[in-house]
Amino acid sequence: MQPFSLLLLIASLACALPAKSVEHKLLTADNFSKTIATGYWFVEHFSPFCPHCRAFGPTWDALVEDYAGSSVNFAQVDCVVNGDLCDENGVTGYPEMQLYRAGALQVTFEGGRSYERVMLFIEEHTGVSKPSYSVPPPELPEHDLQTLHNERNPHGEVLALTPESFAGIVADGDVFVKFFAPWCGHCKKLAPIWEKLAKGLQHRVAVAEVNCEDYKSLCSSEGVTGFPMLFFYPASGKKTEYSGSRRVEAMKDWAERAVRPVFLELDYADLVQVVKDNSALYIAFHAPGVSLPPSLTQAARPLLGSPPLFISSAPELFTHFALPVTSDFHLIALKDGDTSAAAQLRFSAQTSVEDLSKWLQTHRLPLAMEISEGSFQEVMNAESRPLVVLVSVTASGVERDQVVETVRGLAAQWRRTNATQYTPAHGTRQVVFAWMDQERWTSWLKSMYGIKGPAQVVIVDHSRLVYFDTTRTGSHLTLDDASIFTALGDAMKGTLSVRHSENIVERLARSINNKLLAIERMVSDHPWATLSFFALGILVVFWVIRRLLMDEDYTHSYKSGKDARLD
Repeated sequence: MQPFSLLLLIASLACALPAKSVEHKLLTADNFSKTIATGYWFVEHFSPFCPHCRAFGPTWDALVEDYAGSSVNFAQVDCVVNGDLCDENGVTGYPEMQLYRAGALQVTFEGGRSYERVMLFIEEHTGVSKPSYSVPPPELPEHDLQTLHNERNPHGEVLALTPESFAGIVADGDVFVKFFAPWCGHCKKLAPIWEKLAKGLQHRVAVAEVNCEDYKSLCSSEGVTGFPMLFFYPASGKKTEYSGSRRVEAMKDWAERAVRPVFLELDYADLVQVVKDNSALYIAFHAPGVSLPPSLTQAARPLLGSPPLFISSAPELFTHFALPVTSDFHLIALKDGDTSAAAQLRFSAQTSVEDLSKWLQTHRLPLAMEISEGSFQEVMNAESRPLVVLVSVTASGVERDQVVETVRGLAAQWRRTNATQYTPAHGTRQVVFAWMDQERWTSWLKSMYGIKGPAQVVIVDHSRLVYFDTTRTGSHLTLDDASIFTALGDAMKGTLSVRHSENIVERLARSINNKLLAIERMVSDHPWATLSFFALGILVVFWVIRRLLMDEDYTHSYKSGKDARLD
């Protein structure tokens, strides 16, 4: 090797290594478990060849120096050297930071890796107060793209993404993206709201947009089927479509929930208040000193904090829910202010991410709730495809309160007497009991479900755009358990007559539109195969026409020739 080449190689490797302005504690597979066995340990899993890791280096140095002497210890794992150890810890990207307590993984850090955000995270999960730091957070160049990766949305502005910049921005996560077309009326209306959202999420969530008129292939590959479509890309895991209210505050609250830590610690003393504050929530139980498997983290990330997932090893909570303390883990769902489990799952480290994800998605909705413009899509288009018992109510007054109370009571009764609804393996489906303001949504309720007044009941299967408004005997549904519960059973069996939410013209138009979209996606995803198929089709048509013309010439010659007869 030439001397110059050797020097160049050494220089490149030096650039790949993290800067060590302070002493770093590096852990390996041999000393990892022993080192973190006591106290709090905040561990960064990194790769020396990762540009995000190098950019985060000055922030990590400042944190290590400022927390020196506190009860929070800092260490690193080089995943290039200790790949198996990083895999065992469920590391899916670099840098990934995990907080351990007494040897057990407590929570994985999510979100933008600014100095302030990491400090708040540590304080929230350890109780160790924010230090009076001597080394300020590093300041990156104002227009450096790396700033966008490490501190989300530093300027409170909407980022205009292109196919070249999209992958890099999205890969780092915590990005709320609007896919739009300039000619779309709803997109134009959303534009100023989107700018306000970017300002409101400054330093927390990146807000971006993609012009689908300019970048059709990108939008097609991201599954964009209409305008505007809003997707949230987390730091890891799959993207999630936002389909709630387009008001600034609603989108801001949703995005802020999405970047909260995947897991939150729960003590027995906080149980009642937590249940009161959340219409639905999960608790994952693990024995003291036993870490929850990485599969649960991966399955929970797409929830984006809705509903929140708490973790606990508190003996009082095990007793409250009558759970055995074993090497296995337990998941319970709590709903509607009730501190008894609405659903329960026992799982192990071998349980797949898919099975855990399916269970979490199935039970994420409360059993009784109001449907408005902000929650309609969340309920009707839920992955669990619930059957929704929908009741119309007046805008206010005693009558509304009575109907809502009746709906809540029916929901509680259904849960007590139909526990198998929470077991999809039995062929049943989740049921949601809901009410909707009939005065505000008069026209829509009438056109979709034939509802013309308050206290009317229908059972909606929005996944098929159908609904049920009668029992098997043909009588209209009434707001009582005998009528509704019987109809729910028949609807699940497929023996109840359905009504369509769309008329025949709308159904035909939707069918044609879906077929055209499928063709468009096929052409976009497989352009060369489509071109080849089209060219082959032209050749076949040309060959058929040529054969017909040749046959016609031959027949004419045969019939009009001198020796036309064989006899």
